[in-house]
Amino acid sequence: MSSYKRHIKRRVKSDEYYKFVLLKPSNILYFLSSIINLCLFIITTFYFIFIPKIDLDSVVFLDYGNKFKYNYKSYYRFKDLDDKVSINGFINNKKVGLYKLKYRVSNRYFTNTRYQFIFVVDRIKPKITLNGNSLIYVCPGKEYIDTGFKAVDEYDGDISDKVIIKKYKDKIKYLVKDLSGNKNVIYRKLIYKDKSKPIININKSTLVLSVGDKFHDREVSAFDNCDGDISKFVRSNFVDTSTPGLKQILYSVSDLAGNVREVKRDVVVSNREIPKTIYLTFDDGPRYGITNEILDILKKNDVKATFFITNKGDDSLVKREYDEGHSIGIHSASHDYSVIYSSVDNYYKDLNIVSERIKRITGMDSRLVRFPGGSSNTISIRYSPNIMSFLSNDLLKKNYRYFDWNLSSGDAEYGRHTSDEIFDNVSKRLRSDRSNVVLMHDIKPYTRDALERIIIFGRENGYEFKKLDIDTFMTNQKVNN
Repeated sequence: MSSYKRHIKRRVKSDEYYKFVLLKPSNILYFLSSIINLCLFIITTFYFIFIPKIDLDSVVFLDYGNKFKYNYKSYYRFKDLDDKVSINGFINNKKVGLYKLKYRVSNRYFTNTRYQFIFVVDRIKPKITLNGNSLIYVCPGKEYIDTGFKAVDEYDGDISDKVIIKKYKDKIKYLVKDLSGNKNVIYRKLIYKDKSKPIININKSTLVLSVGDKFHDREVSAFDNCDGDISKFVRSNFVDTSTPGLKQILYSVSDLAGNVREVKRDVVVSNREIPKTIYLTFDDGPRYGITNEILDILKKNDVKATFFITNKGDDSLVKREYDEGHSIGIHSASHDYSVIYSSVDNYYKDLNIVSERIKRITGMDSRLVRFPGGSSNTISIRYSPNIMSFLSNDLLKKNYRYFDWNLSSGDAEYGRHTSDEIFDNVSKRLRSDRSNVVLMHDIKPYTRDALERIIIFGRENGYEFKKLDIDTFMTNQKVNN
């Protein structure tokens, strides 16, 4: 073979080789990749050299209610362009949703635009509040009746209707999910055991009896949450009513589970009512010119009476009442119903002023009380409903005795009166089958002028005059407030 032919043959083989190598797929991809990388390099270099920059987070999650803080950085060739950036778009941070902001900045030649997506989200779990305790003791053998619950979400509001309840043997599961998918679960634990003490109900917390009375517990009842009415199981101690004074009853009752309730009740034992007796009582004094002359009449006729005093008048008259053997009781310092009956505290403040006056003058702690307007007054309703019901019991608990009246002389009624009217009002209303507690006022001249005639009439008709004391039978009216 000639050298020329050998050369041609080698050339053909070489062309086939190069054709095979150049057309190999991996080589083609490598070539294309190089071209793309070169283009990207050119574009990036152009971008960094000529285009102004905006750096920011493309996606932001914002808890609803929180204020959105714009956080970006703009520059061109190390020059700060933050104040050149314009921002378009709206965010309602009080409404869950997706919001978009457009950031735009320009230099002399080029403009750059970036978008930011803000998701206003609710990530706070709703709250479930149980009515009653989370630990409940249930009566054995009985089904627990749910006392209720409330579910509130800060964003969705009241979602109680979305609560899912699942009952287990020893617990109740409460699950709720708000519209954003936030969940909360709480449990109420159930223990089937009677742990509650029964309740003892007493219609009137203080019982008033006379010496020798036998008391009955008809006013006392008992109820248990599991056993129902257990009044027949109530027991009480014996109360000695042979002597007057403040006594106490201890009531106790036990349910079938052995839970015991005890309640104490005060008992006021007074002397029995004495028929054909007159108790002369004087309110609102003392007043010089009236009280001193009434004291003269009482001394002349050897009659003891009871004075319910105020904070007015001469101390010497109070001292004389005490020294001459009369009873001194507490009426009122101000006699202003709007103040006295506006609250329990105000009543006792008024009472204590008079009590301290009596103690200062006589050295004695008076326990005798007469309510302004009597215990049956209804004017107190204007200032404090039910205050008389409370005070009439509370005074007895504090070992005071309050006395109303069952015969009024009428001397405090509107208008002026004559001594004949006062005498007639008393003499015609006296009853021989009871103790007669007569309401009078030692600030009225016609009362003073009728007094001796009343005393003479009473004695001529066989009545005995007495003063009130802490053991005297309490003449009380019906409490209306």
